[in-house]
Amino acid sequence: MAHSGDSVLILDFGSQYTQLIARRVREQGVYAEILPCNAPLSEIQEFNPSAIILSGGPASVYADDAPRCAPEIFTMGKPILGICYGLQMIAYDMGGEVDRSAYREFGRAELIIEDKTCKLFADIAERTSVWMSHGDKLTKIPPGFRVVARSKNSPICALANDEKKIYGIQFHPEVVHTTGGSQLLANFLFDIAGVRGGWNSQNFIEATIADIKKQVGDKKVICALSGGVDSAVAAVLVHRAIGKQLKCIHVDNGLMRRGESAEVVHTFRDHFGIDLDFADASEMFLNRLAGVSEPEKKRKIIGAAFIDVLAEEAKKFSDAKFLVQGTIYPDVIESLSFKGPSATIKSHHNVGGLPEIMHLELIEPLRELFKDEVRTVGRALGIPEHFIDRHPFPGPGLAIRVIGDITKQKLDLLREADAIFIEELRASNLYHSTWQAFVVLLPIQTVGVMGDERTYDNVCALRAVSSVDGMTADWSRFPHDFLASVSSRISNEVKGISRVVYDISSKPPATIEWE
Repeated sequence: MAHSGDSVLILDFGSQYTQLIARRVREQGVYAEILPCNAPLSEIQEFNPSAIILSGGPASVYADDAPRCAPEIFTMGKPILGICYGLQMIAYDMGGEVDRSAYREFGRAELIIEDKTCKLFADIAERTSVWMSHGDKLTKIPPGFRVVARSKNSPICALANDEKKIYGIQFHPEVVHTTGGSQLLANFLFDIAGVRGGWNSQNFIEATIADIKKQVGDKKVICALSGGVDSAVAAVLVHRAIGKQLKCIHVDNGLMRRGESAEVVHTFRDHFGIDLDFADASEMFLNRLAGVSEPEKKRKIIGAAFIDVLAEEAKKFSDAKFLVQGTIYPDVIESLSFKGPSATIKSHHNVGGLPEIMHLELIEPLRELFKDEVRTVGRALGIPEHFIDRHPFPGPGLAIRVIGDITKQKLDLLREADAIFIEELRASNLYHSTWQAFVVLLPIQTVGVMGDERTYDNVCALRAVSSVDGMTADWSRFPHDFLASVSSRISNEVKGISRVVYDISSKPPATIEWE
C-alpha cells in the first residue's frame, strides 16, 4: 500500500457519496481508503487505520438485509465518525433506538449546535446549513453518548462519546452544500483522532517506487502505453522505479487523433528515455472494422484486435513477468462497492485477458488514486502539461465519433476538423474551462456552395460540455463569434466538410459521446 504515516478507513454502506468522503479526507492531506461495510474484521485490523468513518447508505438498520459492519470495530479503540446511516449503525449496535421518521429529510436543513464544547464542531457557527438525506431518525441515544446538535426534524442530529472517541452525525459533511463540512472533517481527523497529515503526491511517488522495486526485483515488465493520462503516468512511475527493465508498447490503431501516435513515441522515447516498441496496426484495425456501423460491435472488434496485437508484440519480450495497467481508484471502487456492480474494472481500463494468456502478474501503481490525483502525480513526474490536462478520450478512439461505417477517408476528415476545434479552444482560452470537446462526423451529405460551384459534402457536429465528473453534463455556452470562427475554418480548410452544426444537448437525456 503506497502511503506513509496515518490513514483513514471508510466503510461503505452503499452511499452515493462514499467516494466523496475519501476525496475530502485526502484533500486534508490524509490517506483514505474504502472497503465494503461487510469487510472481515481481519482485513480491517490488517489495514490498521488511525480512524474509521462509516458512510451513509439508503437502507434502514431494521431491514432484514440491512448492511452491517463487524461490531468489534466499536471496541478496537479507534476514533469513529458515523455519517447518516453510519450514525444509525452506531446507535443500533451500541444500545440506542432508531425509528422511521415522520418527515423524511432530503436537501438543505438548518443545524443547531447545542453543545459548543464538542470538539467535532469547533470553529463552526452555532446555526449552520447542512445537507440531509435520510428517512430514519434517532429517538434514543446509546449509553455513554450525549446529544450535541439538532435540526427541526431530527432532535438528535449529532451525538458524541468523548471517552471512546465515537461520534455520529445525521447530515453529510462531505458535500459542498454543508457549510463547515471540511472544518468538521478536519476537527475529527486532527483534533479528535490525532492523525498526522502530509500525504501528498511526492511521498506517494516515493512509496510507490519502493513498492514497485520490491515487487519486480530484477524481472522485466511490459506496459501498454496508449498515451492517455492514466497509462502515461503509470508508465513514467514504473520507469522511474526500474528503468530499462520496463518495455512499453504503443499500438497505433488508426483511430487516434491527428499526430497522436508520433507525439507519444517522441515524448516517451526522447523526453523520458523509455524503451518503446511501436506497432502500426492501423490497417488491421480498419480491415476488421470495414462495413461495421453498430457502436457496440465496433467496441468489441477494437478490444479484441488490441489484445491480439499486444499479445503478438509481447512475444518479443517473452522474458517479461509483469504487466502494467493504468487502473485508477474509481475503477477499483466500482468493483468493490457494497451492493455495487459485480463486474470488475471497466473493459477499456484493462487489456482483457492478456495477463492470464501470458501468465503475467499485474502492476497497478495508480489503483489508489482519483483522476485529479493522477494528474497531480503526473505533473510531479515532469510529464508535459498538454498530456496531463487533456480532455477525456474514449477507449475506442475516433471509431465512435464516425457515425456509421468507418473508412480511412472519414477518419482523416474527422482528424482535421477535430484538430481545428481543439486549436481554436486553446487559442481562445476556453479549453481548460471545458470538460470535453470534440467533433463528430455524421453519415449524411448536404448541398453547399464553394465559390461558384455547388457541392455535396459531409456534415460534422461540434460537441462541448461542462461537467465536474462526467456523470452529468451541460452543453458549453461558447460565444457566437468563437463558433463562427471554428465553423469557418473547418469549412475552408477541411475539403469534404461543408456544413458544421453545434450540439446543444445536455446529459441526461443525451450522453456526452454520440455512440
